[in-house]
Amino acid sequence: MMHERIGVPSVETRTSWIIATVLLVILALSFGAPWITIVALKLIAAESDGLREVPALATSLGWLGFGSGGIAMGYVAERIGVRSTVIMGAMMVCIGLALSTGGETWQLYVGQGLFVGFFGIGAMNAPFYVYVSRWFDRRRGSALALISSGSYVAGAVWPPIFERAVAYAGWRQTMLYYGLFEVAVVVPLAAVFLRPPPKLPPFGALDAMSATNTVMGWPPNFVFVLLGAAGIFCCIPMAMPQAHLPAFCSDLGILASHGAAMLSVLLGTAFLSRQFWGWVADRVGGLETVLTGSACQMIAMTAFMFTQDEVGLFTVSAAFGLGFAGIIPAYVLAIRELYPAAQAFWRIPTFLLCSGGGMALGGWLAGVLYDHFGTYAPAFAAGVGANAINLAIVGTLVFRHRSRSPRFA
Repeated sequence: MMHERIGVPSVETRTSWIIATVLLVILALSFGAPWITIVALKLIAAESDGLREVPALATSLGWLGFGSGGIAMGYVAERIGVRSTVIMGAMMVCIGLALSTGGETWQLYVGQGLFVGFFGIGAMNAPFYVYVSRWFDRRRGSALALISSGSYVAGAVWPPIFERAVAYAGWRQTMLYYGLFEVAVVVPLAAVFLRPPPKLPPFGALDAMSATNTVMGWPPNFVFVLLGAAGIFCCIPMAMPQAHLPAFCSDLGILASHGAAMLSVLLGTAFLSRQFWGWVADRVGGLETVLTGSACQMIAMTAFMFTQDEVGLFTVSAAFGLGFAGIIPAYVLAIRELYPAAQAFWRIPTFLLCSGGGMALGGWLAGVLYDHFGTYAPAFAAGVGANAINLAIVGTLVFRHRSRSPRFA
């Protein structure tokens, strides 16, 4: 059943979809920056005594950076507006990429974690979720799915381009030129299109379950902690193929260009299927969509453990992209359904910090386990275990949600 307010005029207009499309473009450009480190992982590791843990940790710090930065910058955006935070964020991404080329490990960490992550993507990602949710009330799940696809558009488009750029000019020059490109495109888009959103009623679509004293009959912050924990455990396995697929393919003797193409297939299918998951979420709700997507992700993650040939890995990569794509926007939709709109500016960024922390932990953990065992199989097994914990938490929330909903009474 579609979630919508009966008898209440919709705030959605043609402008709403224009705004959502611009946000998608900005995120697709901004999320391109971390992929340079992923594509050049083995080259960067070669300059760090061969340890893949170093570039893997830099990528993880980027996830932690934009997760924690989303809380701070979400607060700032509430006060000075999204336009100003985005313009500043684009400049910070450029500075962070330039610093990352300095040659010292600490410069890579600070450049990726603090500037690209905290002050850069952090000024866009979480504030955009809050911002776009205020332009929509009837197709909010679809809009969230669209803008959250920015990272997957980036992953589908940029790795093959970066692979060629790194081979031709080196990873340092690739970072420098991409930083300038980021500023040249994002700053004008933000200046022209980003404007204050329309006013919305204070509660989400499920007002009856959004009472100020309880959520599904439990304390609101207890439910929120469970959502945050679920986000961490679902993003640990989500990060592993994304951060290590090119290196994993190289270990199996698959060409680097084919590994980059495989990553593009994974993220390209994620982008396409995310629109489907948004359509589903508008009809069945956020929590149910999370549960289904997480189950699909666990099946595909298990398949990575038993697949070694190139054709099989292309197939599993596509299946993985199809499965996990709708999970994060569905979590955000669930938060908007269960909590007042006035709390969105801190609840959504805080949740995204948890999911970003899970991404950071997953990418770093896979690097550590590879360095210890010399194979990615233990990392993939750890990812499956984390996914199982996520299913247990989300399954509990879905059961509670259904037991409290009049539709299932």
